[in-house]
Amino acid sequence: MDGDTLYSIGELARLTGLTVKTIRFYSDRGIVAPTDRSPAGYRLYSIDAVARLDLVRTLRELGLDLPTIRKVVDRELSLPEVAAAHAEALAVQIRVLRLRSAVLTAVAERGSTPEETELMHQLAQLSEDERRRLIGDFLDAVFGGLGAAPAFAGVMRSMTPELPDNPETEQVQAWVELAEMSLDPDFRAVVRRMAEDQAAEQTRSDMMVPRRDIAAAVRDQAGPALTAGIDPASPQADPIVAKFTAYYAHLLGRPDDVELRRRLVTRLESVNDPRWERYLQLLAVLNGWPAPESLAPVLDWSVQALRVRTQ
Repeated sequence: MDGDTLYSIGELARLTGLTVKTIRFYSDRGIVAPTDRSPAGYRLYSIDAVARLDLVRTLRELGLDLPTIRKVVDRELSLPEVAAAHAEALAVQIRVLRLRSAVLTAVAERGSTPEETELMHQLAQLSEDERRRLIGDFLDAVFGGLGAAPAFAGVMRSMTPELPDNPETEQVQAWVELAEMSLDPDFRAVVRRMAEDQAAEQTRSDMMVPRRDIAAAVRDQAGPALTAGIDPASPQADPIVAKFTAYYAHLLGRPDDVELRRRLVTRLESVNDPRWERYLQLLAVLNGWPAPESLAPVLDWSVQALRVRTQ
């Protein structure tokens, strides 16, 4: 193509693949101005118009508005700066769309009521500060007044969700469900009882030293028995039960008797609440952690074994 050649709108349309109507539209708005006019008054364009129109089409496909495009092609605005600003705006739009998609998916899967849908929508749109305040209120309700032992500080950190800046749909859904749980008074009461039990398992002299949780001790002792297929009511289970009840007696500073074993049943049933396990699962999704091990089978085995021996 000759740099001095001038092209009609029809020829420019064939060169660029755009319609005559589109080129005339851009020309009328001063984005691609004609170089000259024919004796009959028709617009004529130089070869530079081809490159200009290619850039305009690209920027339009990327979602830029015409006033901004005109400033870019006229070099009134820096293209990298415009691109950065537009990319940031798109990121916000993508995040909003992910939030909407997550809420709608949850509504469809759970068969939510209009009231539940409204709550989910509100929870999904909370700012980072609002999310932190919501979880902070939950943790205060659970751990408030129980002291400042390192064990509690670590547990509180491990119970804090961190929704990424650009969450996946699964993470948004996990956040909404976890936030709903944290607002549930019954769930708060369950976790509060667990925290109080853990506090009782810390002796005064050792309050600043984290103690091994009874659920972990039970898992280590009863887990192999469950895997081996030992019946919790059988004599083979006696020494296994004796080991974790002895450990619990040591934690509380009390004798290993029927009353203590009944108390341990209540403790393990509390830890075995399916809502608590669900909270940990959601937390793992949000924070990008490996899926937590389910303690339900080993806790069920242990509770059965204890009940047989406390009747």
